[in-house]
Amino acid sequence: MIHFDPVYFLLALPPLALMLWAQWRVKSNVAAGGRVGANMTGAAAARLILDRAGLQHVRIEPVEGELSDHYDPRSKTLRLSPEIYGRRSAAAVGIAAHEAGHALQDATNYGPMALRAMAVPAATAGGKIASLAVMGGFLAMWIGAYSFAQPLILLGILGYGAILFFQVVNLPVEFDASNRAKRLVTDLGIVDAEGGRWVNKCLNAAAWTYVAATLSTAATMLYYILVYTRMNDRR
Repeated sequence: MIHFDPVYFLLALPPLALMLWAQWRVKSNVAAGGRVGANMTGAAAARLILDRAGLQHVRIEPVEGELSDHYDPRSKTLRLSPEIYGRRSAAAVGIAAHEAGHALQDATNYGPMALRAMAVPAATAGGKIASLAVMGGFLAMWIGAYSFAQPLILLGILGYGAILFFQVVNLPVEFDASNRAKRLVTDLGIVDAEGGRWVNKCLNAAAWTYVAATLSTAATMLYYILVYTRMNDRR
C-alpha cells in the first residue's frame, strides 16, 4: 500500500517539510508584523487602494475565521478576517492590500486570474475524483485485479493533474497581488519604511505556502505516474 512505499516518502517529505516551514514563517511573521504599527486599519487601507483605482463599487466586509481573507470576484466583495479588518498593523494592511490587489487584477482583466477562474471547476472535480480513484486503484492492486487498478490510477493521475494545473496558474496571480500590495502600501503612505519591510516579510512567507502546495501536488502526481508505469511493466 502507498503508506508503506519508501518511494512515496522520498517524494512527499521534501514538499511537506517546505510547507511546514512556510506555515511557521507565515505565523511568526504575521505575529511580529502585527506589532508594527500602520497609519490605518486593514479595512481602511484596502478601501484607499480600491478608491484610488476607481473601484468604489467593490465592497469590504468582515468575515469570521483566522486568515480567512479573500476577494470574491463574483460579488465584487473583499472579505477580511477580524484580525485584519480592524487592526492598525503592518501585517493587517499588507494582507488587506494583497486581497485588494486581486480586485485590481479583476478590474483590469489580468490574464492569469481569468485562466485561474476557468480552471476552478476542473480542479474541484479533480480533487474529489483523485483520492477516490487512487484508493480504488490500490485496493484493486491489493486483491490482484490489475486490469481494474490501472484505469483507476490513471484517473487519479488526471485528477491530480487538474489540481496541479490550477496551482501552477495560481502562482503568478498570488505573486502579482503581493507585488502590487508591497508597492501600494508604501506609495500611498499606509506604512513607513519599517512597516514596509514587515509587509514584505509577511507576503513573501505567504508566497512560499503556495509554492509548497504546488510542489506537494506535483510530487504526489509523480508518485502515481511511477505506480502506473510499474503496472504497465507487470503486464
